[in-house]
Amino acid sequence: MVVECVQPQVDGGRHPVKREIGERFNVSADIYQHGHEILSAVLLHRRAGGGHDGGTAAWSATPLHDQGNDRWEGSFALENLGVYEYAITAWVETFSSWRRDTERKRAAGQDIASDLIEGHTLVRAALPGHAAAAPNAAAELLLSPELDAEMRAARRAAITLAPLPGGAVFRVLCERERARYGAWYEMFPRSQGTDPSRSATFHEAEARLDEIQALGFDVIYLPPIHPIGLTQRKGPNNALTASPGDPGSPYAIGNDEGGHDAIEPGLGTLADFDHFTAACHARGLEVALDFALNCSPDHPYVRQHPEWFYHRPDGSIKYAENPPKRYEDIYPLNFDGPAKDAIAAELRRVLLFWARHRVRIFRVDNPHTKPMPLWAWLIAEVRAVYPDVVFLAEAFTRPKPMKHLAKIGFSQSYTYFTWRNTKQELTEYLTELALGPAREYFRPNFFTNTPDILPEILQTGSRAAFLSRFILAATLSPSYGIYSGFELCEGHALPGTEEYMDSEKYQYKVWDWDRPGNIKETIAHINRLRREHPALHRIEGLRFLPAANDQMLLYARFTPDYSDLLVVAVNLDPWNVQEGPIEIPGAELGLGDAFAVDDLLAGLRGVWRGTHHHLRLDLAMPAAILHLRPA
Repeated sequence: MVVECVQPQVDGGRHPVKREIGERFNVSADIYQHGHEILSAVLLHRRAGGGHDGGTAAWSATPLHDQGNDRWEGSFALENLGVYEYAITAWVETFSSWRRDTERKRAAGQDIASDLIEGHTLVRAALPGHAAAAPNAAAELLLSPELDAEMRAARRAAITLAPLPGGAVFRVLCERERARYGAWYEMFPRSQGTDPSRSATFHEAEARLDEIQALGFDVIYLPPIHPIGLTQRKGPNNALTASPGDPGSPYAIGNDEGGHDAIEPGLGTLADFDHFTAACHARGLEVALDFALNCSPDHPYVRQHPEWFYHRPDGSIKYAENPPKRYEDIYPLNFDGPAKDAIAAELRRVLLFWARHRVRIFRVDNPHTKPMPLWAWLIAEVRAVYPDVVFLAEAFTRPKPMKHLAKIGFSQSYTYFTWRNTKQELTEYLTELALGPAREYFRPNFFTNTPDILPEILQTGSRAAFLSRFILAATLSPSYGIYSGFELCEGHALPGTEEYMDSEKYQYKVWDWDRPGNIKETIAHINRLRREHPALHRIEGLRFLPAANDQMLLYARFTPDYSDLLVVAVNLDPWNVQEGPIEIPGAELGLGDAFAVDDLLAGLRGVWRGTHHHLRLDLAMPAAILHLRPA
């Protein structure tokens, strides 16, 4: 029996594909054998062992159906979080093959006496007490569809439901919807107050939750909230010397107040954090916490476990470097040293500590600079206790390490979207993400900006640049994020860098969240559209459409059955109005020659006919989102 070209799968089953709870998981394969016998096949599936409920379940079987040209398909429901195993087994339906061939002989007027004896023998072996097993049973009984069905059932019952000898077993990781879909808002809680001389508290930060909820976000992502080191503390704009009262970078974690399981006193207490998370949940918001494996020279680990760090020949501990950059306020952990197992156990403890405090999303800082096996083990260990935890990889690295992190367990990843600006760049990159093989395991999160990255287009562009980049992120990727200040079109950078001027990484800031020129109304409107339109909940339903103007990007977003269909047009030039002819192949999109069009941004409605149309995108709103329906 040949079973090959099983889809979906990742690296022959070495890594799991990814899906979400509540879906039906569709599997297909090529199945055939020599000769012309009738075949049957089943899709085997079970919960994998080692999960939070322990053990490995027995195989369940779902029929596979021949779709023609030896391609077979079937599916099963993903009803629980965690890892499922699936495999395929197939066999020859000996009796069905005999019945088919005997019917053909009888129809051709040929003698079937010997064939009937063979049929009696087959029935007697499978159903000893059945009337058709008698040698004098009528031919009509032997050749009846009812007996065929009974023999098929007996054959299946006689088969041990396990994969074919030597057959591959594949896996699928079932996560909750937030692993694929959501709008993220990153904010420094210490910058949510009104006094620039001190940190805002969690209680003060709660005052912004109603607005963030009204903007339509699903996740509030917090940079590290732990005590900040004093030794080599950085000043404003990453100055090497801090003045009294400078808060330092929250990424330099740890001092006498505690380390990765403690709260920076300026923000409040652990009880205050619990109150903040409860206030978020009451508004339908989740808290994502930064998991940054950095230690300041004052971290308790340095005193308690000096062997956990890198040492120079003179015995002193090395600070972090990425030449020519130097991070004098940070000591990196040594994951390759003799204490690596103890470090891994401590990281597991810290993650489970925050999970007990209702944190079910972790954004992991620079995971590509730590050993891959560490993450595979650590993520599996956390999910064994809390299977609903989502991990976001902040992996701005080379494509292959980025994808491997996704394979070994990260739910989603930062991407190169931040630097993809031209029509060709966006088309090529999104085609890879949405239609390439990585779509089975790599879930993108399109952040428009981060505290470390203010892209050039946002520095030199106008309000239109912020609008177009936001609409691209929110309509191209099911998950996207903005770093606070984006909604205010904050674009001031240190000259010649992607670093924010007067970055809140190094100082307290007070924002006017209603300052003129903000794009909050558009953000709220787009997030509302995202929730209303399933076409924006998955990356796979994407097709780029012809637009003659290279400064206009045109693409369709749709559900598999085209029941929800959007066409999005974005002006990629933040300085000039752009217009030109576009093509919408209505017949290919299930619309026919005439279709109703609702412009969801401009509020206009009409009926368009034919394929060729003309579109103008100005700077006040450099995009159009068109909802298309059959007229």
